[in-house]
Amino acid sequence: MPRYDCATPPRTIEETGLSESFLYGLFAKVFNEAGILTPAEVGFHVKLPRSVCRAVIDLMVKQSLLESQGLEAADIKSDIRYSLSDKGRALAYEAMAASQYVGPAPVTLEKLCAQVESQSIKNEEVHSTELNKSLSHLVISKELVPQLGPAANSGRSVLLYGEPGNGKTSIAEALGKSFNDTIFLPYATIVGNQIIRFYDETIHQPVDLPDDHPKIDIRWVACRRPVVVAAGELTLDKLDLSFEPQSRFYEAPMHLKALGGVFIIDDFGRQTATPQQFLNRWIVPLEKGFDIMALHTGKTFTVPFDQLVVFSSNMEPEELGDGATLRRIYFKIRVPSPTREEYLKIFADACDRENIHYASDVVETFFEREYALAGVVTSGAHPGFLLQHVRAICQYLDRDIALSDELLQIAWKNVTKAKVRTARSH
Repeated sequence: MPRYDCATPPRTIEETGLSESFLYGLFAKVFNEAGILTPAEVGFHVKLPRSVCRAVIDLMVKQSLLESQGLEAADIKSDIRYSLSDKGRALAYEAMAASQYVGPAPVTLEKLCAQVESQSIKNEEVHSTELNKSLSHLVISKELVPQLGPAANSGRSVLLYGEPGNGKTSIAEALGKSFNDTIFLPYATIVGNQIIRFYDETIHQPVDLPDDHPKIDIRWVACRRPVVVAAGELTLDKLDLSFEPQSRFYEAPMHLKALGGVFIIDDFGRQTATPQQFLNRWIVPLEKGFDIMALHTGKTFTVPFDQLVVFSSNMEPEELGDGATLRRIYFKIRVPSPTREEYLKIFADACDRENIHYASDVVETFFEREYALAGVVTSGAHPGFLLQHVRAICQYLDRDIALSDELLQIAWKNVTKAKVRTARSH
């Protein structure tokens, strides 16, 4: 097969990597839904060049699957319109019974794997300038940043752990935003005549290519490196292909949609499956750099596991798995609770966001009494939580929103019941 990559549009049917019979079925489904179309209009739906669409249509006309409906307009530049024949409609129904996927033509698994390798996250270097910029909205320990940089550049796996509410998830998301490369992701891929939908507009962030960029195969979408977050809802079966029996095509799992980017497992240890079970599932991907997927037909295939995996947990590492399994997590970074100085800065920043005047004397007195003297561990989540309660109290009392020790004490009662851990338990 001729060599090409996503920067080169296919010029022939052969260069699409797809069989004529598959394209007949896909085109028939498009015509069945849309009615009368020109080759250019079909190309808009299936993301193939007009020349390739015309070649497929010409073959379908010869097979009596399509019929000409004349020119779209009385213009020398106008194109011929086509519609399904009775034989073509029969093919469309047959193709719909096999799979209801109607959309961009898929790329082959071979091309997907080659593209992922060529744009591997390991190929992009994150430097202190980019990382500091991505973390600039957070108040974190200065000692933490030198640990995060090498972890981001590893393209492997990272565990961020520590007390709840101290920004582990925000740090993980900031790591993802520190990458600047544009990568290419397919709308869909095909394995053994089975369609796997890949591109997800809720996850992937398209970018505009420069005007002088070479033409690309538009079955691929230019995107930022994805940052995918899964939390307590993540289950082991969501790490497998999702097959819908009625539509009869697959949806790629979350970690495949994160290829070339960052996959964050938030609240690791709070899922229904144990941390050890998740780590057992990922021993091969984390160690070998590939994952094994299975179709409902029993066919298995391998895909690259090219992503920075970030586990974010309130649990200690030894609580998450045995030593042999934990070795697969390359970086283990404790995110400390805020110091007094950091806590006050977080409080001041939260006041700015809430448009509440920061009364330093009130907050410092509150800190000394409720944290320092009481031996309570600080949390970066507390200031925002307290201010929300202060706002609610002031609205209830029909008074101007302002900080006072009285209001903070009332708000603090809500925090201590569910949010605070003592220094002894830390």
